[in-house]
Amino acid sequence: MKDILELMNKRVATLKKAIEKAKRDSGPYPEGHLRISFGNNRVRYFRTTLLGDNTGEYIKRSDTSLAAQLARKDYNRQFIEEAGKELARLEQDIAWFSKHNADLAYLEMSNHRKELVSPYITTDELYAKAWQNRAVKTGSYMPEKLVYETKRGEMVRSKSEAIIANIIYDLGIPYFYEKSITFKNGSMRFPDFTLLHVKKRKEIYLEHFGLLDDESYLYKNLQKLDEYRENGIYPGKNLLFTYETSETPLDIRGIKEMLKTVLNYKFNDICGLKM
Repeated sequence: MKDILELMNKRVATLKKAIEKAKRDSGPYPEGHLRISFGNNRVRYFRTTLLGDNTGEYIKRSDTSLAAQLARKDYNRQFIEEAGKELARLEQDIAWFSKHNADLAYLEMSNHRKELVSPYITTDELYAKAWQNRAVKTGSYMPEKLVYETKRGEMVRSKSEAIIANIIYDLGIPYFYEKSITFKNGSMRFPDFTLLHVKKRKEIYLEHFGLLDDESYLYKNLQKLDEYRENGIYPGKNLLFTYETSETPLDIRGIKEMLKTVLNYKFNDICGLKM
């Protein structure tokens, strides 16, 4: 319901802006209305006194600007009328659904009551919390390398990974660090970050390539990308990556915009997930 209300409010904003534009464009227009006739592979324009009139004054081809003004006049009038009706209905529905929807039966319960029942409809927020709170297997390779602490209080392997983790955290995106995934051949891998696309309820993996100007490191990670592709994990679909070299520092602003765009996030869109 939250997503529906957001879409409805977005439509309201669009309609209000368009209605203001239409009202500024509401004249003056020439008298009459436009009638269009088709015949003998020709289009003919007529100016009528009343809407729906089947007669009218023929508009010469040399005066098509008059036809255009009449068409715009008719469109302007109909748009303002229909957009006003839609806007009024949307505002009425938003007010109603904000106070009366099935999700509220659970969301407005006290926390003590929530602990005793399971909701019939799992909202995005509830789904995200359940995903974040589940037990997962994480990487155990060289734990002595986990020396950088994130805002969430976990330890990661590099300063850049800590920065990325903090960006994800600040955006309110549910994530795991080095959560395991099992490939088709039974082998296990540990992507740097596993993110939850809450609205789609799908996992997206993020790998950070920190030494791209190292040839052996680059070759190793190209092999990793091949493994991902063989297992249905594709860049731009369910795999994101960040990178840096000795000459190219981590693009913090670019990473923020990428995450907000790909995961359709606003800051702290899913509240209550900062653990």
